[in-house]
Amino acid sequence: MSEVELRGVKKRFGPVEAIKKLDLTVEKGQFCALLGPSGCGKSTLLRMIAGLEQVTEGTILIGGNDVTNVPPAKRRIAMVFQSYALYPHMTVAQNISFSLRVAKAPKDLVKRRTEEVARMLQLSELLQRKPAQLSGGQRQRVAIGRALVREPEVFLFDEPLSNLDAMLRVQMRVEIARLHQNLKTTMIYVTHDQVEAMTLADKIVVLDHGEISQVGSPMELYQQPENKFVASFIGSPTMNFVAAEAQKAEGPLVTLGVPGGHQLTVKTRRGRAGDRPVELGIRPEHVRLGKPDDPQISLPGTVQILERLGNATIMYVDTPAGQIVVQDDGDVTAHAGENVGVIFDPSRVHVFNNEARVV
Repeated sequence: MSEVELRGVKKRFGPVEAIKKLDLTVEKGQFCALLGPSGCGKSTLLRMIAGLEQVTEGTILIGGNDVTNVPPAKRRIAMVFQSYALYPHMTVAQNISFSLRVAKAPKDLVKRRTEEVARMLQLSELLQRKPAQLSGGQRQRVAIGRALVREPEVFLFDEPLSNLDAMLRVQMRVEIARLHQNLKTTMIYVTHDQVEAMTLADKIVVLDHGEISQVGSPMELYQQPENKFVASFIGSPTMNFVAAEAQKAEGPLVTLGVPGGHQLTVKTRRGRAGDRPVELGIRPEHVRLGKPDDPQISLPGTVQILERLGNATIMYVDTPAGQIVVQDDGDVTAHAGENVGVIFDPSRVHVFNNEARVV
């Protein structure tokens, strides 16, 4: 396994700067997810690491070696694509072993590595089948096996689960997590699905318009987002945002005025709220419902829609500040049309300035 380092990397397509000057280090054995919406540059960045896209400016190092201009085949990497790209006329065994056979590896080595990889990915009983005889999850495991058989220093995954249904996605997440635990190989995983990134990665790199918005562990990004973009992108249902006025500040404590005349005193992270319009953010699970006359309420509201998911209930509440999403227990007794009070947990409120940065 090897460390991957990007130094001042840029990528331009004509006048369009897809990746702006970017520095990033992925440690040996780390599972790093590149997360962001479509068009943010995550797949372009992965393809540059793989050598499939030329770097406009900057340096890429793998294992301390400059590979910026090294062909993909010599970078000791393996890539798993969004499409399975299996050879339909070959068996599972032939698909897995293809790269070794092309490299004219000894037959006993090809057989041994193919069997080892098949056993690891629970494909041993399927080695003589053709891709058309496999399920989507099995095909993706074959694609991973084809990369794994080469014993690469770095694994690159480009949205490998996006073609699978919901249940298969969950199963394959477990398979990939188990694979990383067993191999301890450096893995870089591109996804737009924050659940995949949160459940798989040690480190998440959130990209926005070709720039790194924030880097951190899953819980660091969830609990301490640096800006509104990260706060809104991480977490499902997404964070609630409410326009507010910073009315009084004493050190890190600030009193916020919210629509409807209510006030809320919260502790800011950096103590720089000042006396100006701000925006407070709070996750649905940190909001609860109370009676309309409860002195603790932050906003009055009316329940509009309930989504009962069994283990949780998600409620959409109309308030003077707009729609607030509340997540509560599955057996909550609220009903549509009920007048309620929305209560924010002040210890869980994030405050963002007019530049969408946390204060």
